Amino acid sequence: MNTDKNTVIGFVLLAGLFFSYFWFTNKQQNEMQAYQKHFNDSVAMVKATADKVAALKSPINENTASDSSVTAVAVDSVKEQITELENEVIKVRFSNKGGQVVGVTLKKYSNSKKELVQLGDSSSLNYPVNIGNNQTAQINQVLFSEVTVLPTENGVQKIEYAWTTPNGKTIRHQFSIAPNKYNVDWNIQMDGADQLLTNGQMNLLWDVHTYQQERTSVYERQMSNVCFSEGNEFDYISSKTTKTFEKPVQWVGLIQQFFSTTIIAKDGFSSGKVDWKRKIDSSNGLATLQSQLQTKVAGATVNIPLSLYYGPNDFKILKSQAPEMEKIVNLGRDLYSFVRPINKYIIMPVFDFFGGFVKNYGWVVLLLTIFIRLVTSPLTYSSYLSSAKMKVLKPELDEIKKKMGDDQQGFAMEQMKLFREAGVNPLGGCIPALLQIPIFFALYSFFNSNISLRGQSFLWSKDLSSYDIIATLPFTVPMGFGNHISLFTLTAVITSMIMSIYNMSMTPTQDNPALKYMPYIFPFMLLFIFNSLPSALTWYYTVSNVFTLLLQLVIQKFIINHDKILADIDVKRKTPKKKSNWQSKYEQMMDAQKKVQALKDKNQK
Repeated sequence: MNTDKNTVIGFVLLAGLFFSYFWFTNKQQNEMQAYQKHFNDSVAMVKATADKVAALKSPINENTASDSSVTAVAVDSVKEQITELENEVIKVRFSNKGGQVVGVTLKKYSNSKKELVQLGDSSSLNYPVNIGNNQTAQINQVLFSEVTVLPTENGVQKIEYAWTTPNGKTIRHQFSIAPNKYNVDWNIQMDGADQLLTNGQMNLLWDVHTYQQERTSVYERQMSNVCFSEGNEFDYISSKTTKTFEKPVQWVGLIQQFFSTTIIAKDGFSSGKVDWKRKIDSSNGLATLQSQLQTKVAGATVNIPLSLYYGPNDFKILKSQAPEMEKIVNLGRDLYSFVRPINKYIIMPVFDFFGGFVKNYGWVVLLLTIFIRLVTSPLTYSSYLSSAKMKVLKPELDEIKKKMGDDQQGFAMEQMKLFREAGVNPLGGCIPALLQIPIFFALYSFFNSNISLRGQSFLWSKDLSSYDIIATLPFTVPMGFGNHISLFTLTAVITSMIMSIYNMSMTPTQDNPALKYMPYIFPFMLLFIFNSLPSALTWYYTVSNVFTLLLQLVIQKFIINHDKILADIDVKRKTPKKKSNWQSKYEQMMDAQKKVQALKDKNQK
């Protein structure tokens, strides 16, 4: 990186995109407060419905009519019982109350309190069924009387809940978990569905709550959202609280930073709606999701195949669950979707390759950084070569400026003429700075969503997926700095400053006094941007700065020959050149502006 005028332009663009990105993500938190009233109204409506359903749990009064819905659901001889099934990666708790999953433990992941990650707690699956005599029962209040743990087949464990309704129809909930899988297959079987369901449609109500698993709930909430596949196309909602589906839905998931809880309809939901919100209090709750999903059925005997995913946001695992589910891993979205191909086809394969034989992910990040710098080194060399040519031409530019005086337009035309004769690209110096923009945002998305880095320690950092802390402040510094000091952020800022100062010393004297402060302004900005980012990213930036500085020293001291550059420029000057269309139009424009200015000066006299 060189600190000439064009490099400053690159830095300004880079800084502008930095701040716009973090402004965009932080803006989501403010928007949630605006939607708070709307969500509370929705919750009130749901609560009112729940209060009506709660009557089903009331003890049976002696005067209760025999055909009441309470009699249909509550059976004194049936008690709630919990059954557990587990494989190598999850332990699933089932309840005969509603015949559903009531909690999942991830056996290979721990939370910030060093406890195993729990998903699905406080969640509920429900749908209404007709049970005769114009009565309706809510399935999540039904105590299924028959509980059968079926024999294991090919390592697949199964459990079945069965309930016979007062009108003689049967509902079965069949669950199965396969070895080393995070999903729980759920098959709803109904005999007499034409009478159990109204208008041949099952209205599934799915309520999900997520809780803090990482270091800070504030950042994890910001990373939370709702993802879904509508019309076989991935989409998500982050700031809005309500989404009505207009096309068939394949799956819906409540996503936190590194884990997700997702329901998958193998035959698709015909329609639906979701309401969700992020928590804004000081609790460890992250978000809540309330889903209304409809499935069309036909006939008396039906099977509705579903699947529940409780697991990590791992790209390969999610890809095997359902189409488009791997896009839950945020490798670049919306304004920054242009970095997704960089992550998917370059960063991720290279990272996985190094991770295949290097166990410590801190060294994997170092190797990835060196790879990136080596791949981009030809552009770096081109930039330094352009800078060297500019340095050689500096005396001639000074003479032209002295000759033209205050005539800025005339100086610009003569400067372009000199660059064209010498074969110099005046924009070459800003290429490395501009190149960092897509690379930085690609790595920001990658390191924020890569569960492989979660809990991985390196040097003084205890978790490469989060910021490291060497000191905790008794107050919170605004502008994203936080209440801590990250050592990797300091190393990134210091190495950036050293590199900028070195480049300033190697750059010809500039007339713009603002350039004198560039080695200090940009690193100071990085201090606020980086302090709360994953230490894997600030470690990458540190290594990148050091490697770039070493590469620059080698290029400038041992590869670039200034005498040869001067000789090449002399040769190119003697070679006849043809103006490009752009150069001709630019010179015509400058000449026209010069004539207009001369006419104005004449009229003023």
